[in-house]
Amino acid sequence: MVAADDLTSALETNRASAEHAVLRITPPFSGRMRARLHVELDEAYEQTPEPVHIEPRKLVDESLPAYPRPADTEDELRADPEREYTVESHREYHASAVEQWREQIPDAVTATATVETPTGTTTVDVSLLGNP
Repeated sequence: MVAADDLTSALETNRASAEHAVLRITPPFSGRMRARLHVELDEAYEQTPEPVHIEPRKLVDESLPAYPRPADTEDELRADPEREYTVESHREYHASAVEQWREQIPDAVTATATVETPTGTTTVDVSLLGNP
């Protein structure tokens, strides 16, 4: 299980910033675990087994489009003959494009994902909690 907001934030962080976000599952492990948003740092875990870090991209399929970059949304806005480009119109257009991207995440979530665990590779069922 993963909260839709956590998955959305992790995907967005990895596409729009220099930080690296994962979904972390902490021991003790059980059949119905919840992965939570975690920004990776250079950290060493002292517990055994160590928490499992899941790349958020592994939980969505290829139908999720690329994260909207400001340069791309600027080009789209400038290419639209029906709209006048201003800094404010670009800000609003970009915010709208990001919101549309976020809304597509639930439809792109996979039913299962293969993850690395302390005991090897395993396939897990993916359940999305809530809406982004």
